[in-house]
Amino acid sequence: MLVYPHIDPVALSLGPLKVHWYGLMYLAGFAAGYGLALWRAKRAGWNAEMISDMVFYIAMGVIAGGRLGYVFFYGFDRFVNDPLWALRVWEGGMSFHGGLLGVLVAMVVFARQYKLNWFDVMDFVAPLVPPGIFFGRMGNFIGGELWGRPVVNPDYPLGMVFPHVDALARHPSQLYEAALEGLLLFALLWWYSAKPRPRMAVGSLFLIGYGAARFTVEFFRQPDADKGFILFDWMTMGQLLTVPMILGGLVVMLIAYRNDRLATGGRAS
Repeated sequence: MLVYPHIDPVALSLGPLKVHWYGLMYLAGFAAGYGLALWRAKRAGWNAEMISDMVFYIAMGVIAGGRLGYVFFYGFDRFVNDPLWALRVWEGGMSFHGGLLGVLVAMVVFARQYKLNWFDVMDFVAPLVPPGIFFGRMGNFIGGELWGRPVVNPDYPLGMVFPHVDALARHPSQLYEAALEGLLLFALLWWYSAKPRPRMAVGSLFLIGYGAARFTVEFFRQPDADKGFILFDWMTMGQLLTVPMILGGLVVMLIAYRNDRLATGGRAS
């Protein structure tokens, strides 16, 4: 049985200035995305200025969308009673699904600025996202939050006790998410996007891959205390928000390959 290694959430203190690990994980995610974008830029015909602008817009979309998504998906009752709470981001609370919506909107602005096709932009961006998810989930683990459900088998080798929660061995679901939504999804998207694919195909694969990974991990992650199970006494809010991603990704993938077949006269690209 493993025991959660309590980690000081403050990575570095310089007088009154405190640098938190969670913030450093965000920075690491953006830095990884920036480096990978520069690597892919030449093939896409993009320059360094475009990459810098893109990463800036993504950062704004993640922060604004992630916070608003958390407020409306997970804390709307609190927002109604205390609207200013939405602005107190230092108290914590970010939503991946909200962050994704924020990035989609931000990329509309970026695409218009550079007169690019929005779907081409999203195909370019999709493989850059999983490293950020990986670092974000590691930030969750370091912060000792979003822990998993109790394990059924007491001999399960990855069962971990989170002393600040209780004495039960639980799934380290943060690490599951880092592995599936981060590392595995990145490997899949990077391999898939290495060859020319139909427009919208790479972006839709991200929706399908992330959706499937998140839906699966939610069976091991402790449901939010104030939400519990949303539907059928087993579906969580995370799963409910993920279903449209999977279905939408499948539909868009079919459209992408259908359009490609029509454009090439029925020949595979």
